[in-house]
Amino acid sequence: MCTTAADAGRGRAWAGSPGVTPNGPRLDQLRSPVGLAKAVCVLLGAVAVADVLSVAAGVHSRMLLAEGLDDGFLSVDEGTWNRADHLYRLAGLLQAYTFLATVVVFLVWMRRVRRNAEVFDPSAHSMRPGWAVGSWFVPIGNLWLPYRVASGVWTASAPVDGDDRRPVISRAPLNAWWAALIVDKLLSQGAGRFYAAADTGDEMVRGLDMLAVGDALDLGAAVLAILFVRRLTAMQNRRVNLGPIPAVPRPLQAH
Repeated sequence: MCTTAADAGRGRAWAGSPGVTPNGPRLDQLRSPVGLAKAVCVLLGAVAVADVLSVAAGVHSRMLLAEGLDDGFLSVDEGTWNRADHLYRLAGLLQAYTFLATVVVFLVWMRRVRRNAEVFDPSAHSMRPGWAVGSWFVPIGNLWLPYRVASGVWTASAPVDGDDRRPVISRAPLNAWWAALIVDKLLSQGAGRFYAAADTGDEMVRGLDMLAVGDALDLGAAVLAILFVRRLTAMQNRRVNLGPIPAVPRPLQAH
């Protein structure tokens, strides 16, 4: 079950407070990301379950192929293979559907926390709020632009002391999630192409091995994403009652 930490005065603060920051954004623009965070975590859990099923189905198919290989020749009962392949394809469809649902809710959550971060500290961001969603759809650029957005949100959401100074907050949840996501994306794409182009039994076995590793990485990325979402949401919950940091905003750049 996914939950996030909450401040005692959270309800009053998230409902909106009077006044404006020195740089313009109104405090009543703050919106709680807690409900969206819970939905994202549940969907990420579904992604993880789909990954486990895909790994199991892939390993089963791989074992059938490996057992049927004899001096480079492939001999597998057609009915048995068709059932295994059908199960593997169903697991892949489940992965696709849960992934798409998760992407939609995750982007809504990311937009919410980015807008809150703009209120907390406009100077912490190097990219405009719209990039919270748009950065994911930039070819090649989506390998690092979403991280830049998330990094700014992380900085702005960090708690401050009475002198408006931030303590050093570990970025381990953010960095670990992003590293796993990128490695998973690159490996899975390569594994999918290799398996689709496989002509021999040996190549199919290697392709299934690569796909299983990709599914395992996807599972790890989903777990790390849950930790990232929970941590950032909890940070914003603590930050909401502290008000904005007086700061002079830096020029915003697309990249």
